[in-house]
Amino acid sequence: MAKSKSAYFCQSCGYESPKWMGQCPSCKQWNTFVEEVVEKSSSKVPEWRSTTASGNAKRANKAAIIHEIVYQDESRILTPDQEFNRVLGGGIVPGSLVLIGGEPGIGKSTLMLQLALSIPQVKTLYISGEESEQQIKMRAERLSQSSRANCYILTETSTQNIFKQIETVQPNVIVIDSIQTLHSAQIESAPGSVSQVRECTAELLRFAKETSTPVFIVGHITKDGSIAGPKVLEHMVDTVLQFEGDRHHVYRILRAVKNRFGSASELGIYEMQGSGLREVSNPSEIMISQREEPVSGVSIAAMLEGMRPMMIEVQALVSNSAFGTAQRSSTGYDTKRLNMLLAVLEKRFGFRLSAQDVFLNIAGGLRVEDPAIDLAVIVAIISSQQDIPVKTNLTFAGEVGLSGEIRAVNRIEQRIQEAEKLGFDGIFISKFNTKGLDAKKYHIAIRPVAKLEDIFRALFG
Repeated sequence: MAKSKSAYFCQSCGYESPKWMGQCPSCKQWNTFVEEVVEKSSSKVPEWRSTTASGNAKRANKAAIIHEIVYQDESRILTPDQEFNRVLGGGIVPGSLVLIGGEPGIGKSTLMLQLALSIPQVKTLYISGEESEQQIKMRAERLSQSSRANCYILTETSTQNIFKQIETVQPNVIVIDSIQTLHSAQIESAPGSVSQVRECTAELLRFAKETSTPVFIVGHITKDGSIAGPKVLEHMVDTVLQFEGDRHHVYRILRAVKNRFGSASELGIYEMQGSGLREVSNPSEIMISQREEPVSGVSIAAMLEGMRPMMIEVQALVSNSAFGTAQRSSTGYDTKRLNMLLAVLEKRFGFRLSAQDVFLNIAGGLRVEDPAIDLAVIVAIISSQQDIPVKTNLTFAGEVGLSGEIRAVNRIEQRIQEAEKLGFDGIFISKFNTKGLDAKKYHIAIRPVAKLEDIFRALFG
């Protein structure tokens, strides 16, 4: 009989050490090592593992030459949620293991239950270790989809009991909410520890690959925004999705961080309502405010969020400072980059902004990192300072350099097509983006500019 063995694991990054250490050599965190049992005296083969006539031994795989391997396109499971299909790369891949992370209360459980209830032609098993059956039933009634759903509910935390129920129900899709609540009899440590999370995920991964059953697992996140548990958890799964958003706003973003079956730059946008999450097919309309007359300090940016083009509204307010030090505040935009653009305006073009307060806001509660929004930010700031409104039928896409030049941005064709689809009359882009661009096939006026002086002259005279 094998002897039980223990080791010390960092609860922050999952680093393993044979002895206790004060500081983790991997993530440099202090007092994060906890002793956990890593091997039990008796091992048990899970119930779902395939067996042969000789017992529990499984035939080992053999190496194959790559040109002899027969490739077949997997038939994906399409859901009624087009945003979810987009993020996954075209639907649910059989045998895939998908990890979904997000802050508490952001709507992860609602999204997963809505997914399980929305595909009645597919048998789904929703496993919850955090809520009772009555609580899940209440949420399903609120979503108004439980009457026609082919969905089974299981409240269990033991992986051995879960696999027995899976063998009985034979589901086509499995949802685990959440991985931090499960525990395996193979490991003696507490649920949620590094060893338990890793072992439970490994068992689910083996099950998904051997039975070609897609498995969705919900993961909690830490204070710094990363998924709780060892970092190896994100390497084990096929797809990592982040469910983001401000709880004070109604819009949520489902972002693909890693995807072995599609693009890792896709995202889906949802609106949180009382009846669940509503997919937003045209996010540009909700990001642009409707006004009867032009207002100074407002411009429209043609940006890319992942692979998705959208128009967003940039709002700026410049006012005289009442204190000795001018204030610099931005919501949804990097404050350091805002300070850099203000320095360019003051050094290169003589705008006296050092004694004025500058406030910047990205409408809709989005957090923007695309450098192509620089041009719209500068236009909004100058529009507010000079109190000259910008025409609402114009949009901007360009990165601003330290010398005041307007640099080219990627995927300019997608930005132009999105602006044309939404009815804009003109778009200002970098002159260096016009190389190889056929402007005749667009019905929108493309106005190339090389420096900020060109756009100031065109807009403000």
